[in-house]
Amino acid sequence: MTAHYEVRGSVAVITLDNPPVNGMGLTTRAAIADGVERAEGDPAVRALVLTGAGKAFSGGADIKEFGTPKALAEPNLLSLITLVERCSKPVVAAVHTICMGGGLELALGCHYRVAAPGTQVALPEVKLGLLPGAGGTQRLPRALGVEPALNMIVGGEPVEARRLAEVPGQRLFDRLIDGDLLAGAVEFAETVAERRPLPKVRDLVATLPDAEAFFAAARARVAGMSQHFPAPLRCLESVAASVMLPFDDGIRQEREGFAALMATPESRALRHAFFAERAATKIADVPEDTPRREIRRVAVVGAGTMGRGIVMSFLNAGLSVTLLETDAQALDRGVAAIRQSYEAQVGKGRLDADGCVRRLALLTATLQPADLRDADLLIEAVFEDIGVKEAVFRQLDAIARPGAILASNTSTLDVDRIASFTRRPQDVVGLHFFSPAQVMKLLEVVRGRATAKDVLATVMALAKKIRKTAVVSGVCDGFIGNRMIEQYARQAGFLLDEGCSPQQVDRAMETFGFAMGPFRMSDLAGNDISWAIRKRRYIEKPQLKYSASADRLCELGRFGQKTGAGWYDYPAGKREAVPSPIVDELLKAHRATLGVLPRDIGDDEIVHRLVFALVNEAAHLLEEGIAQRASDVDMVYLSGYGFPLWRGGPLCYADSQGLANVVQAMQRFARNPLDDTAFWTPAPLLARLAAEGRRFT
Repeated sequence: MTAHYEVRGSVAVITLDNPPVNGMGLTTRAAIADGVERAEGDPAVRALVLTGAGKAFSGGADIKEFGTPKALAEPNLLSLITLVERCSKPVVAAVHTICMGGGLELALGCHYRVAAPGTQVALPEVKLGLLPGAGGTQRLPRALGVEPALNMIVGGEPVEARRLAEVPGQRLFDRLIDGDLLAGAVEFAETVAERRPLPKVRDLVATLPDAEAFFAAARARVAGMSQHFPAPLRCLESVAASVMLPFDDGIRQEREGFAALMATPESRALRHAFFAERAATKIADVPEDTPRREIRRVAVVGAGTMGRGIVMSFLNAGLSVTLLETDAQALDRGVAAIRQSYEAQVGKGRLDADGCVRRLALLTATLQPADLRDADLLIEAVFEDIGVKEAVFRQLDAIARPGAILASNTSTLDVDRIASFTRRPQDVVGLHFFSPAQVMKLLEVVRGRATAKDVLATVMALAKKIRKTAVVSGVCDGFIGNRMIEQYARQAGFLLDEGCSPQQVDRAMETFGFAMGPFRMSDLAGNDISWAIRKRRYIEKPQLKYSASADRLCELGRFGQKTGAGWYDYPAGKREAVPSPIVDELLKAHRATLGVLPRDIGDDEIVHRLVFALVNEAAHLLEEGIAQRASDVDMVYLSGYGFPLWRGGPLCYADSQGLANVVQAMQRFARNPLDDTAFWTPAPLLARLAAEGRRFT
């Protein structure tokens, strides 16, 4: 059973028990309904308490049933809440730890609510492109007040129960209970057992002075914050209905809004991302109960920008870190930069002074490799050169204790070859952080041929602890993200050859929704980095075609923001990208050497050449087993490369366009003699899915 029934004195206690967060799937809803009806029929029962086992009251809908017929099967959540609300005996919700989504809507249907003060309370449906669909937009404004309820529903962020209990005039919580919540809830239920009439949130009135002006101002604010997402404004209109309409009419409007949002591509994309993030934590041949190695002490080799960011990622999670450098000045600069970053956060109110002191106290800086001997995880963040990596890993292998994990932050190099520099390849793994590492969520976990399963289980759990979205990749040049982005960048270069300017390409991709177009991104990362990769490609893969414009740019020393000039000019002291006459002349001269007359290229062609290049390369990665699943590819691009969230990632977007249409577009691109025509041969997986009318995701 996923809900249990017991009687304590004259109080029936119904306890949700559906780990991990007591999701309200069909069996749980049915068990709650059975418990309510059982209590109704027992004359010895005078009141009911509804609570949750384990570490949640309820996190809401059971995600395993999301989008399936079970989610709507009777008793659905609406009819369950109606049953609870109509119970002839008082029902007390005893909420603790997590009370979110449908769990909060169920609690609002109870006659009384008591809470543990630290309970996290939320209606987060907006984060899935939806609105609360079981009365949340109608009951929460009545119980809490219109403005605080609107903020919770439109923002979707959790708020502690103690803060909500302080809202003037609130009727959300009748009592906060420290200590034994269930005992306190049963005692409270006994005190209200004979009170009549039973209070119902639906009978409260949601009032607001000058409501029309308030909602007009709120619409303007929400519209400005949610340009690409329809759900926030729909949430607002549903909350407005709680003020303007009778309860039952408001419920009907809420249901209509929920159904309309379920059908939007934005909600489909957000729901895809939600499930993709959870799927990425699972590795096909690594059971969830695989033992994990204990990670208490971390060592980072290299105090440059990436090394510092990695250090801060672990310090922020409360782990002690030893930072190793070979040069005293470089080490001092690294430590100073870490300290300055934390002090800046204190100055902006993002971190308190004690938090800054605690983090810095966990950091040890050293010039002595022997100081790393007790580390449980050692991560190198040195220059991206296989010779440099070899020297570091041979040294770490000699120093590190048995059982320690050795990790490389390489973004492109062969992790199997790096592992071969040690006598313990089973302990070697790739941990590809993205810059700035203390900010970016993505962590590519690169599984070598010999990487042990417990090493994978350990680093995946550690990624969660340091709040990273970890995605497993096999070993190949560039792994998932950078192998795909190379094809994207190649297409951007060909577009320059054919007549586009860097700003036209960037504008098209940013209008599509990318956080940054390819040329602004390259300037930020450093054009010399991709130049070094191309030089390696010219030797290793001479058949691979590139535009020479990027090489000409680098030959001028225009490496991007760090040199004040790249594809754009950057005025001193600013990061504003200004179109460059020098680059315009460079491109004109380059086209002349190719004998190319520039042509007009529309934004649709720009977007689809770049995005479908990602899609085709991703299909190769899936076929080769480098990526485990299509949704993993999407997570890489959503969390590490600025792909628009409301489009769900490159493969989700391809699905939305229809894979047959993607293949047809690729066939058109293949007829362009200035492009790499061989590349546009659809990957076998893509061709097969398109022919069968199937999808990636």
